[in-house]
Amino acid sequence: MSACSLLTAVLSLALQSTPSGFYFCLHRQTGFTTITNDLLGKANCPYYAKAELLADYLQKNLPDFQIFKITQHPDVWEEWLEEICEENKWDHSTSPIIWRELLDRGGKGLLLGGYNEFLEHAQLYYGVTSSMTTDLMMVIAKENLQAHIEEELEKETLKDLVSPLQVWIASASAHVCYHIIPLLASGEVFGMDTKISLTLFDREQMEDYLKTLVMEIEDLASPILHSVSLCTNTEEAFHQAQVIIILDDSTDEEVYTLEGCLRSRVPLCRLYAYLMEKNADESVKVIVGGKVFVNLKTALLMQYAPHIAGNIIAVALGVEGQAKAKVARKMRTTSANIKDVIIWGNISGNNYVDLRKAKVYNYESAIKGPPGYYHSVLGMIFDSEWIKKDFVMMLQELSNTGKEFGGILGAHSIATTLKYWYQGSPPGEIVSLGIMSEGQFGIPEGLVFSMPVKFENGTWVVLTDLEDILLTPQIINRLVDDLVQEKLVALGDILSFQPVQEEQKDSSTHYIIGQDEEKDQAVSDDSEGKFEDHE
Repeated sequence: MSACSLLTAVLSLALQSTPSGFYFCLHRQTGFTTITNDLLGKANCPYYAKAELLADYLQKNLPDFQIFKITQHPDVWEEWLEEICEENKWDHSTSPIIWRELLDRGGKGLLLGGYNEFLEHAQLYYGVTSSMTTDLMMVIAKENLQAHIEEELEKETLKDLVSPLQVWIASASAHVCYHIIPLLASGEVFGMDTKISLTLFDREQMEDYLKTLVMEIEDLASPILHSVSLCTNTEEAFHQAQVIIILDDSTDEEVYTLEGCLRSRVPLCRLYAYLMEKNADESVKVIVGGKVFVNLKTALLMQYAPHIAGNIIAVALGVEGQAKAKVARKMRTTSANIKDVIIWGNISGNNYVDLRKAKVYNYESAIKGPPGYYHSVLGMIFDSEWIKKDFVMMLQELSNTGKEFGGILGAHSIATTLKYWYQGSPPGEIVSLGIMSEGQFGIPEGLVFSMPVKFENGTWVVLTDLEDILLTPQIINRLVDDLVQEKLVALGDILSFQPVQEEQKDSSTHYIIGQDEEKDQAVSDDSEGKFEDHE
């Protein structure tokens, strides 16, 4: 008699405490309640073989009895058993482990016990027992282990055939990382057809935190998340990276002055740049976000990684979102209805919020139109003093204190910018982005400067064809001075940072919304509303 026919004759089922776990679920329908008997053990043992055969027989002969099997490798069995028992507050240390669950009611399940308890359960409920010989149990156990190894090898082979997008997050212990991961895993950023492999990179001291974060990410069960891992080895950082997200970094050093903060960014940016050029993909996309020295960090990365400098950008949508929210509150509408606010200059420092092209959609006014109809924001806000003073002061306070720029806004602004980079920005919409200036709009070359762009075909285009948005020399000088000083202090070329003189600030604050004649022109052109032109 062959081994297979003998197994069928004796109705055997086996589990035992040898390496490589085996897990399966026994479903029994009782009225309207589905009962699941979960059985886990080690695959290369005789008792495991007994359990499997008996379960197969029950499934074949009972219409409402189903079985689901999962094997575990020997090296992970003990750790897995310990975790399962700790999670469910069970006391069990041998193989197999069996429990029952009511699927429609939830809960942790009822622990039955080990092999003997399961055999007694099968005999009591179904009148079925097992009489497999020891020799046959060993033969089947060996076959089970070999089958498990072959199945795992096949899974790894299939996994290698997938080429996921390699996404790295630097300073992954930052609070914003916790909020950006669900956005990346949702499929909205890169598209549902793009698998991603996510790696969290940070200092060695943060390894325990990263391990916890990795397990939580795995619990998301995202269909596009091919794998998630952590890295604390500096030399391995950004290996084959195709997308790198740079977040605000933390440091163990105590820094008490602005100049000290600026200089503390140089060593880390120099290191990151070296690792990017050494380890990352040659077409890697680098996006710098956060609320601390965003332009400076971007400029330093470009300087120390010249071969990929053209693919490094700074996120300005967070500041843009803050400005839209303030305008929306003033106009008693939602910030999603405000479009085309432009952020010029230093994203996390001295910037210029330009409302000359800003539009408001779906606005409750005397004149309304169909979708695509908009009003000029400046044409609808008649309180010019609020724009010149209150609006400016609120934004300056937000910039100085970092208020209202927490993890949610930071994550959303980074994810949205990445989405535009890969999928294109909305047609006809202006996006603010920190990039290296090439002399556009009269801005000196070689500065990382926030300016209006659009995204299309996997890159960005500076909107130099926009009318009536030229900056005055006073504004340019003020913004440029801020950026130049930051970099000079950081590199040690000058010792101290000298803020813009107060009288210069006072004389130019009204330029936040443009010169008076420019505002009058904008009001006369757009106050009656227009239709969106997507040409």
